[in-house]
Amino acid sequence: MLSTDTLPPGSWTEERWSSAGRSGFPGPPGRAGTATAALSPFAYGDPAYGDPAYRAAHPGFDDVVADPATAHPHLPESLRLSQAAARLPRILIMLVCLVYLAGAAYGWGSQSLADFMGDFGLAGAALTASVSCFAYGLASGGRSRPAWLCFGLSSLMVAVGNGIWGWYECVLARTLPSPSIADYAFLFFAPPAILGLLLLANRPRNAAGWLCLALDGWLIAGSLLTLSWSLALGRTAAGDQHSPLRLAMGLAYPVLDILLISMVLGLRFRRPDSNRAAVHTAIVGLALTVLCDAVFTSQSFQDTYHSGELLDAGWFCGSMLLAWAPWAGGGRSSTQPAQGTLRRPRVASTFSALTPYAATGVCTVGLLYNALGQHHLDRFVLVVSCTVVIALILRQGVMLLDNLSLAQKLSHQENHFRSLVQGSSDVIMIADPDGVLRYVSPAAAGVYGRPAEELVGTLLPEMVHPDDLGHVLWEVQRYLAKAPAEPTARIECRVRSGSGGWLDVESTVNRYRDGLIFNCRDVSERVRLQAQLEHNAFHDALTDLPNRALFLQRSRSALAATSESRPEVAVLFVDLDGFKAVNDTAGHQVGDELLIQAARRLKEAVRSGDTVARLGGDEFAVLLVGEVDRDQAFAVAERLRVAVSAPYQVGNEEHAVAASIGIAFADAEATPEGAADLLRSADLAMYQAKRRGKDRVSEYSPELRTELRRRTELDQRLRVAVREGEFALLHQPVVDLADGAVTGLAVQARWRSAQGQVLTPAEFLHASGGGERAVRFARWTVDHALRQAAEREVDLPVSVRLPARVVAAPGLFEAVETSLRRTGLPPARLHIELADGGGVGSVGGVGGVGGGVPDGRAHGFDDLVQRLNQLKRLGVGVVLDGFGGTTPLSGLRRLPVDALKLERGVVDGLPHSAFLRTLAGSVLRVGQELGLDTVAEGVDTPAQAELLRELGCTHGLGGCFGEPMNESDLAKLLANGPFGGVPGARVSDGGIA
Repeated sequence: MLSTDTLPPGSWTEERWSSAGRSGFPGPPGRAGTATAALSPFAYGDPAYGDPAYRAAHPGFDDVVADPATAHPHLPESLRLSQAAARLPRILIMLVCLVYLAGAAYGWGSQSLADFMGDFGLAGAALTASVSCFAYGLASGGRSRPAWLCFGLSSLMVAVGNGIWGWYECVLARTLPSPSIADYAFLFFAPPAILGLLLLANRPRNAAGWLCLALDGWLIAGSLLTLSWSLALGRTAAGDQHSPLRLAMGLAYPVLDILLISMVLGLRFRRPDSNRAAVHTAIVGLALTVLCDAVFTSQSFQDTYHSGELLDAGWFCGSMLLAWAPWAGGGRSSTQPAQGTLRRPRVASTFSALTPYAATGVCTVGLLYNALGQHHLDRFVLVVSCTVVIALILRQGVMLLDNLSLAQKLSHQENHFRSLVQGSSDVIMIADPDGVLRYVSPAAAGVYGRPAEELVGTLLPEMVHPDDLGHVLWEVQRYLAKAPAEPTARIECRVRSGSGGWLDVESTVNRYRDGLIFNCRDVSERVRLQAQLEHNAFHDALTDLPNRALFLQRSRSALAATSESRPEVAVLFVDLDGFKAVNDTAGHQVGDELLIQAARRLKEAVRSGDTVARLGGDEFAVLLVGEVDRDQAFAVAERLRVAVSAPYQVGNEEHAVAASIGIAFADAEATPEGAADLLRSADLAMYQAKRRGKDRVSEYSPELRTELRRRTELDQRLRVAVREGEFALLHQPVVDLADGAVTGLAVQARWRSAQGQVLTPAEFLHASGGGERAVRFARWTVDHALRQAAEREVDLPVSVRLPARVVAAPGLFEAVETSLRRTGLPPARLHIELADGGGVGSVGGVGGVGGGVPDGRAHGFDDLVQRLNQLKRLGVGVVLDGFGGTTPLSGLRRLPVDALKLERGVVDGLPHSAFLRTLAGSVLRVGQELGLDTVAEGVDTPAQAELLRELGCTHGLGGCFGEPMNESDLAKLLANGPFGGVPGARVSDGGIA
């Protein structure tokens, strides 16, 4: 890790790292602000990562350090060694080797103990190595298993040989015969070891590699054979002429050792999936064993070897090293270098490359020794030396051809990658550990607007926006700490362009030697598009005000503060009165412009810290945060109402709307989850303002939510009542006043609720708020009235009383047409009585709300006329209800009616009021002159019936002829025939007697 203690004065690391930390990068605790605390973000191994406080502040670094106990992928958990667990066996092996070395140096105190330790001690060490290698090979997986099994077999041969030697020398007290079984066991030590090394070595990739491997092996083997033959083997071969077997044994064992040491020196052990520390330890153990074998061969020629001496300590240490070799790496396999990094050449690789030449030098030494030490040159030495020289020449030729081929490939690849880099639209930069740019691709001119030559030598942090510098340095440090597990990293920041502005740049970071490679591209357009998308997601497209989502988010943020520091929060719900009329008459384009102007006025009327949002349509909301009490909130609301109610100039026309505003205040116990409820409370207060006359401000009270809950429950009960059949239709006879015959039936609905109450539609629809409920109930009433009429044997029309607003509502005509088609009744069997359309109205109720039709200036009158004409064309009769009371005469001008109906208030006062008799007579004469039938409602006495007949009224209904009754009572009434002598009729519980 580079630090300012080793960097030259004035470097980027020393001068700018601390300032970068002050701009936002979190440096290590307790070290920031000092010169020695400045650390290069491009260096490795920052000691600050080991600081617990630093790890607590940056938890991401805890994932960087891998657990050594879980790094080996092939071993079971029970055989994996951590770093701490690996130290104790290593120390014990060192102590055992030192004890044996000390004992061998001082002769073990007695010759018998020395013989025992020199024979059975070596056998025990070799057996330990065999068991260790066998255990690791059987427990581990992968391609290294056969190699360790071979090493185990090799050590087993050594253990058998030493055990046999000790049996003869220590137990039988006899001299070991030559050759013996021990010699054969020792002879089979080298072949398994050679095979294990071959299994661990890198395999050549082509024929040239195999040829070089063979030549290197012979160079080493031939050189060692030349030297060994000159020193000892030649004399051995010349002096032992009586026993060919002894000669073969005497030569085979050194030759196999030479071959083994050639394998150790000539092979390249760089398998990526092998445990490098284990392989190196095994090679050292085998090399130490072979070296001791060479010394033993020399001593055996001179008959100077004795068991238990220092030579045995070498064999003992070699066996113990081989026993420890599988576990030398703590059970960890070597890791791959990070992508994009180039490791420095290792010493082992350099030594392997120089080995053939060193072997040739050894061969030369053996040749000179043979030539100078004897009177004549040994032919064997001469032949082997010549073959070594020929092998070296061949190897040089192969390497020369291979180097030429590699040079051509390298040149081709270099040109290829240079074309890719220089032709890429992305900027490729290489920065050294100090943050200085050492290479910049030509694409910088197109992306940054600055030539590449100008950027080379520039400090990378100087190009980054100061607000983004801390983030960039943090990401670089995090990436460097996790480089083995994270091959690349992505960093987005702003970079200064040649014009002086800032570009949004996305960089892919890779490690390169000791520095970093940055692959950068301009993503300014993407960032702008992303910002626009985020803006659109939280803002209204028409007015550019915050939408509902952003409004609720800010409301939750305002409510999330603690009770001590939380400001006062109030929500205003604004609805434009009369906007629908402007939108319908002037068009949607004018309506949109009006909304834009209204939004601008709302923003100008609130305080700087408040939020104005458009919720949809002509609904707006205002969030008041800060010093706001009830008076201040009402003052802001009144200012908003006045601003919105001012005339709007759109094009050449002037339009006017008003504002109904509801206010809701957040209480002290409000939580962020209650933001939606707070907005809903303001909405309820706004509807309260509309009910009170519009263009006003109303404050939320808990009673509003209680009323809403009651209406919701009643609406649910109405749905259940319709489904469960709790509604009933009653019928009241309509009588011809001239002869008393029943000419029709007036339908009336009743609801017997679960609480035992009997309610008329006027009562329960008024309680539930009317609206869509009244329309749905009107459709149900028409359908059931027609169903019951179809089941009767009497051919009488039924009259259903509907408010004008319900008749004009969409879907009613279609419902009537569907019911007639389903029941098969002629359309003339249905009469629609048109009641008042200004109030809530009732459906078939007696004494309901209103009894007339608004004049032609009322809103929706054109729709009403259109629906009535459709009904007339279908064949349904239309009766104008309440004429002579609340309905003006101008209503007759456009309404296609078949009959006029006097309201109950006029009929009640006929016997006592001359004015009402005159008024009733005038209305009835108008009907006669227009050719319309006339019906009087509320005829409860014979006197009223007589007066109406004298005034020219043709039909009547009321208590005089029968109260509303069910189907069974109606059947009895109809069975009695016409009502004769109507003026003197008596009223009974079952109808007219």
